[in-house]
Amino acid sequence: MRIDSFDLENWLNPACDSEKNKYYLGGSCVLPMTVEELFELTGEDMDAFLKDLAKMNLGYPRFEGTPQTRQAIADMYRGIQAEDVILCHGGTGANSTVCYGLLDPEDNIVSIMPNYQQFFSIPRSIGTEVRDVWLKPEAGYVLDMEELRSRVDQNTKAIMFTNPNNPTGALLRLDEMQEIIEIAKAADAWVICDEMYRGLDEEYMPSFVDLYEKAIVTASSSKIYSMAGTRVGWIICRDAQTRKTLFNWRSYDSICGGVFDEWIFGLALKHREKIFARSRGIVEANKKVIDRWIEKNPYLHQYADSYSTTYLVHYDLDVPAQKFADDLLDRKGVLVCHGDCFYMPHTFRITLSHAHELETGLALIDEYMQELIEEGVPILSK
Repeated sequence: MRIDSFDLENWLNPACDSEKNKYYLGGSCVLPMTVEELFELTGEDMDAFLKDLAKMNLGYPRFEGTPQTRQAIADMYRGIQAEDVILCHGGTGANSTVCYGLLDPEDNIVSIMPNYQQFFSIPRSIGTEVRDVWLKPEAGYVLDMEELRSRVDQNTKAIMFTNPNNPTGALLRLDEMQEIIEIAKAADAWVICDEMYRGLDEEYMPSFVDLYEKAIVTASSSKIYSMAGTRVGWIICRDAQTRKTLFNWRSYDSICGGVFDEWIFGLALKHREKIFARSRGIVEANKKVIDRWIEKNPYLHQYADSYSTTYLVHYDLDVPAQKFADDLLDRKGVLVCHGDCFYMPHTFRITLSHAHELETGLALIDEYMQELIEEGVPILSK
């Protein structure tokens, strides 16, 4: 079995480690916390925690996962029990387990694009037919339901997508979620949604598992929880037989999670509203800075109200996306994530969440673009 190059991870991670990376504007995780900062934020007793840590058994944890962590995750949804939660090694582990556990070569899936690459490259590697439905910038990245309906048939195993969308941040409204479910029901298909960015809105953000018995959602400790290093991912699935299948696939991949990771993340989830408030504050402050910047630059555009930790920014210069990002890093030391990672030409993903010297980095992007114009790079017609 062969699989596509994982464009985002294979380009972004080495670029992050580059000595050229002086202004990192390409990330998607809210500013990570230290252990000390976590305990200051939550008010938990770090001395007591460290004493317990010294006595921690470093053998295998429970196969199904730490009970307190599973229950804390279940409590973030409506009508979900701890037994509905499968803990995995990060969000990528969760997505991979779902794809390999659920899909067969004779199936087709509909991938709502742009999408996280696992949700179309893994199905293709299995032999599953992948049918794309693209969100369009001129429509504000709002899903065309009639196009989606036309792509689904009786052999469709699942509709697969991210919500909030990665990389645009576009969010499906409740009525749109319900229409997707009706389309899936008509074909007896699963709805599979990567909800890694869910939780940044102050109001409760509905999940597909709240609404549909054949929904499977994934998430992790990384994006809005600022704890990517703990590698705690999860799958929510209400169907017992399907959970058994997914548990079996996870056994081949990782057997179980990490005892320390699940323990400290479970502690953090006891105070998730404090973590959410911190993340919202950071994202909203950065969003205001970037909104002002885009408004002043006539060659930049952003088409969706982002409910995630990133914007997808469109630029009007005739430079391929990867070359734009590579040269920006080489010439100015600014790292953004190029849009070719998402098959979105003339775009880049920029962080709203974790930026060192944000305004300096933005000014350097302006400087770089002006240099390109002076060098004769054509301006694209709108």
